[in-house]
Order: sequence, then C-alpha cells, then structure tokens
Amino acid sequence: MGILETIRSPQDLSKLSEAQLAQLAAEVREFLIGNVSQTGGHLGPNLGVVELTIALHRIFDSPRDSIVFDTGHQSYVHKLLTGRQDFSTLRQQGGLSGYPDRGESEHDIVESSHASSSLSWADGISRARRLTGDGDRYVIAVVGDGALTGGMAWEAINNIAADKKRRVVIVVNDNGRSYAPTVGGVADYLASLRPTIDSLRAAPAYERALDSWKKRLQSGGPAGQFTYKSLHAMKKGIKDWWAPQGMFEDLGMKYIGPVDGHNLQAMENALATAKNYAGPVIVHAMTEKGHGYAPARAHEADQFHAVGIIDPETGEPTEAGGAKSWTSVFADEIADIADERKDIVGITGAMLIPVGLHKFAARHPERVFDVGIAEQHALTSAAGMAFGGLHPVVALYATFLNRAFDQLLMDVALHKAGVTIVLDRAGVTGPDGASHHGMWDMAMVQIVPGLHLAAPRDASRLREELREAVAVEDAPTVIRYSKGTVGAEVEALERLSDGVDVLARRPSGSSDNDVLIVSVGAMAELALDVSNRLGAQGISSTVIDPRWVLPVPRSVIALASHHRLVICIEDGVRAGGVGSRIRQEMRAAGVDTALNEVGLPVEFLDHGSRSQVLERVGLTAQQITHDVVAQVLGTKVPFARPLPGQEHPSTGSLPIL
Repeated sequence: MGILETIRSPQDLSKLSEAQLAQLAAEVREFLIGNVSQTGGHLGPNLGVVELTIALHRIFDSPRDSIVFDTGHQSYVHKLLTGRQDFSTLRQQGGLSGYPDRGESEHDIVESSHASSSLSWADGISRARRLTGDGDRYVIAVVGDGALTGGMAWEAINNIAADKKRRVVIVVNDNGRSYAPTVGGVADYLASLRPTIDSLRAAPAYERALDSWKKRLQSGGPAGQFTYKSLHAMKKGIKDWWAPQGMFEDLGMKYIGPVDGHNLQAMENALATAKNYAGPVIVHAMTEKGHGYAPARAHEADQFHAVGIIDPETGEPTEAGGAKSWTSVFADEIADIADERKDIVGITGAMLIPVGLHKFAARHPERVFDVGIAEQHALTSAAGMAFGGLHPVVALYATFLNRAFDQLLMDVALHKAGVTIVLDRAGVTGPDGASHHGMWDMAMVQIVPGLHLAAPRDASRLREELREAVAVEDAPTVIRYSKGTVGAEVEALERLSDGVDVLARRPSGSSDNDVLIVSVGAMAELALDVSNRLGAQGISSTVIDPRWVLPVPRSVIALASHHRLVICIEDGVRAGGVGSRIRQEMRAAGVDTALNEVGLPVEFLDHGSRSQVLERVGLTAQQITHDVVAQVLGTKVPFARPLPGQEHPSTGSLPIL
C-alpha cells in the first residue's frame, strides 16, 4: 500500500516523516497524471500545488480552519488529502466535481469557479469569526492563476488589511512564469537567511517594538519625526531590495516570501510563520504549472491547464480530432475581419487561446488586449475604445459576462457604443458544472435597451452573423455559441426579408399550420427532430431560426399569428429568455397564439456531459414532442388554438378532432 492510500483526512499528514512526505508528493503527482489523463480535467494547475497543499494541511487544521481556493480548479490535491481518492468519475455525471463541492466534503467552502472572489470570502468569513467568538480560527485563501488581476481581489485586500487582528493568510500561488531561482553563492546564502528574517518580521514582539519606537519618534518633535521618516525609508528600501513587497506592504499587509512552492519544508516554514503572526499575511509562493510532468512543461500554450483524455506517457490526446470547434471558426473569421478592417480590436480576460483571439493577436499583436481577469474593466474599456473610433470585439466565456452586466448596461448600451461581445461556452457546457454553464446570458441581456443578440446555428451562420455584428456602430451586439464541435451545416429552405431562416415546413407543401417551432442557435438539430416526430403524429409544423433573436424579427410575430401553437427551444433559462420575449412581443402585437417556452429551469445544474444535462432537464426530442402533442390535443397547457368549429379546451378536456 502506498502512502497516499493511507491518507483519509488531513490529520494523517502529521504522522509522516520528511522522507514519507516526499514520497507522498510523488505519489500524488503519479495519481493525478494517471487518473486525470483518463477523464480529462485541470491537470497542470494541480501538479503545481502538490507541496503547497500538503504544507497547508500540515500547518492548518481543516475544516476548523477554512481553506478557500481561487480558482477551485486547483483543488484536486486538496480533495485527495481530505479523503476523496476515487477520481474514476471526475467531472462526470454523479461523480466527483472538478471544483470544491460542499456536498462532497466539510473541507470544501466555495463552489463557484469564478476567479478573484476568494479574498472577499476570506474577508466575510473572518469577520463572522470575530463576531461569533471564533476569532482564533484561521481563514486561508489560495489565490492563483491570475486571480489577483481581478479588481474585486484588491477591494477585499483593502478591507482585510485594515483589521490587524483578523487571522487571514493569503497564499499567492504565483505560477505565471517558470520557477527559476537565482543561483550562486551569495544567492544561496541570502536564501538560507530568508526564513529566519521572515520569522523575525512576523513575530508579535517585533511588531510591538516597531510600534513603540514609531510612537516615540513621531512624538519627539521635528527631529524625532525626521529620524523616523529616514529610518522608515531606509528599512523599506532594504526590504524591497531583499524581497520586493510591492503594493502589499503599502496596503498594510505583512509579506512573506517569495518561497519555493515545491520545497515542502520551505512552504511549511513560511506558513507556520504566517500562522504565528496571527494577523493578515501574504505568503508569496513561486510554483510551476505542470511541475514534475515533462509533457505539461513542454506545452507552451498553458502547461496542460486543462486536458481531455490523453496518453499519460506522452501527453498526446487519445481521442480522434479533426472536428471543427465553434471557437476555431470564430478564431479564423475574426482574424480575417481584422485583416480587412483596421478599426477592429480584440479584448480578452486572461483567455487569449481559449476564446480564440490568438490568431488575431498573431497577425496584429498591437490590436489585441489581454486585460486579465477583469471583465468589468474590459467592457468599460471597450466603450472608451468605441468612443475613440474603434470597434472592439470582447471575447468571453458566457458565464463570465454575468460579472460585467452593469458595465454592459451603463457604459456600453447607455452610450450606444458599437461594441461586439462574443460569448463562448454558452448554454449547457457540461463537466465544469453549475458555475460554468453559460445559461444566464440570453435572459440577462433581454433587458438591455438597444442590444442586438445573435445565436448562430452552424459555422456558416457564425461567420455571417459575426460580420453583421461588427457592422453595427450605434449599439452593443452579442453573439453566443456553444462549447465543443460545430455540427453539420443546416441550410434554410428560405430566408425571409428580415433575415429569419425557414428551416422546414412539414409536411412539405402543407397548408396546415399547427405548430411554429422557433429554434435558437445550436438547438436547430433538436428542433428539426421534433418537427419530424410531430409529422409522424399527423401534426404539421414550421421550423424557423431567427438568427438575430433581439430585436425580435417582425416575421416571427407574423408567423406566430398563423399557427395554432408556438414553441421556442433555447438552451438558456426559460425565465426571461427568448421565448418569454417573443411572447411579450406577440401580445403587444395583438397575437393570442399560445406559446410554450422550452428551455432550462432556473436551477444550478450539476456537472455531466451536455447531452446528459439536457436529458436531465427534459430538453430532448422525445419529451418536447410528447408535450407538444398533448398541447395540440388540449390535454396540457398551453393549449393550441382550436381548429374551426372546436370549442377551446379546458384543463383535462379533449377537443373533437
């Protein structure tokens, strides 16, 4: 039996010798490579925090002490050390979450995978501890992968630093570059002294002595104040030469480090020093993404930040590739548009490659801006660029638009700025779970005045709708598409004068108009399947794709007036979604055709594959067809409009067909 198999709780770590701890770290890396390669997941970040996480659980007492991960994708080692060692169903339906999950363990606190929030959590938890008499408990926030580029983190630090008695330890997992310690005799000597000096600086007696001398000198008249300022400036200069404190110390935070995050003893010493200080402390750990795994280190793009199923020996994907992804279609098209128009600029929030702006950046590096994990800033900066005569294209994951709603509404839309927002991973994304589903976007943007919203159904429509979007200069435009591969091209029978595509009329040439199916974006294949199934039941249907779902095209309302029932199929939340907006527009136009919104419930949906999640919530051709047949028959609300000569059905009654 290996050492990892004997670990059932963090308390088991205290029994291990130095040699056993080194073996445990090796076993954890071997476990992660062997298991994550079979399921996919965030491999590189977790290989980088092995020693850091072991040290955390040896120095602090979880769950009495609260450990918050920012972001949670670097919590796999934490899961292993807290008794969760079955990774066979990682990120699969019913299996282990890829993020902390309160339902899995009392050691998990923050389930959201949105970055830059951990320090606000730490602020709130530590305040609560002080007020409830538990002020001796620690809160540890592990901040990594660029989370400190988010403004929310600095707002929290400003508050944490103001209270010197709260036991908050902020571990900055700095893996933005390879860890390459300076070599040489003097560097080695200075490095050997650092733990001793950090321990001295964080000692309560040292702090009391400094405060005492500060008060004496500042109350000693002009000479004393001059002496204090001179000594303080000299002290700060020496510290910044020794170990740059940056803005942490300016905010009043005690700073420890930088520390080699792969040296377990060094990490334990730094964390023990921070714990002994018993006040807000920054511990700066230098780590390496993918540490200990050559294929990850050789991967220049992101050191295997997230992988699919791979060969653990080589790191090469084992799944057949070749299918075009939505992201790659966008990447090619926006780069071509940028070649044609010098006013086009790209903005991304620390996700240049994942959102597909890398090809644009390679051709025109001076016109693509990575603002870090700062979506709010991205939108307002885009409004400013539009005012300056540019047309910004802001590419984000759909779930992260949530954080920039105020800026979209008040900075972009209010000022009628020509800004295009491209939302990747819209709708149900699958294995990353509740906080990563991009299911809120269409409902959220419905209330933004003047906004244009497009949902392409295939690659060709993405290309043409993107070009149509960047042609709009007096309003925000939003284009949203799904995660993964693009399906087959879905050609239209006809394009109406306002751009609406008619995808099917079944039966062909029929004059009957039972059901109008409004298909939103990638739901086209599902909508056509429903239409076929209805035809088999003798129910006629028309399938349309609005292409631009906002503003609602007039032809959609006209078609609704000539059908007995309208259903709108979307992979966003039903409440306030596209179907809801169409129903409002129908009522405003005096059209009383019943409409059924077919979409996602207002729930946090657990992880699973996209198809599993859609089946779980009833977004399948079989379930939708079953409901529509019942609505046409008059046994389920909303009832279809009666045929001539029929009475309008009431609940539970059957019309005479």
